[in-house]
Amino acid sequence: MNYDEPAAIEWPLLCSHLQELKEGRSVEMPTYDFITCSRLDKTIRVEPRDVVVVEGILVLADKPLRDMMDVKVFVDADADERLIRVIHRDCIERGRTPQIVIDRYEETLKPMHELYIEPSKRYADLIVPQGGHNRVAIKLLTDYIRSLLPSFKK
Repeated sequence: MNYDEPAAIEWPLLCSHLQELKEGRSVEMPTYDFITCSRLDKTIRVEPRDVVVVEGILVLADKPLRDMMDVKVFVDADADERLIRVIHRDCIERGRTPQIVIDRYEETLKPMHELYIEPSKRYADLIVPQGGHNRVAIKLLTDYIRSLLPSFKK
C-alpha cells in the first residue's frame, strides 16, 4: 500500500472525528507506527476546543473534509527543504539508510507530491510560502484565528 496517496487515509473516520469535535464531543484518535507501517491499538483522546487544527500533507485532497474547514492553509516548502526533512526524519527517527530514503523519495514521495499534494494547494484560502519561516503569513493567520475566538472578540 502506498501511504502517500489519498486512498491511504480513512477520510470518513477523520470527517466523523472532526464533526464530533465541532459538536463539542471528544474523540479517540488512532495512532500509527511509522516503523512498522501499521495502526496501533493505543488511541489518543482529543478534547473539543475553540480551534481544531487538522494537519497533514493530504488534508486538502478530500472535498468532504475541505468543506468542513473554516480556513484552509497550504504550507508551501521548497523541494530541497522537503527532501532534507525526509532524509533527516527517516534516517534519524526511523532508522532507514540514506539510500532507502532517496529511493523512496524518487519512486514514491516526489511523484505523490506532484500528483496529489501540489495540485491540492488550489483549494487553500492561504498559501504560506517559505514554510514555517514566513512570519508575516503566520501572524496574519494567527490574527485571523484570534478574531474568530469568543475570548478575543470585543
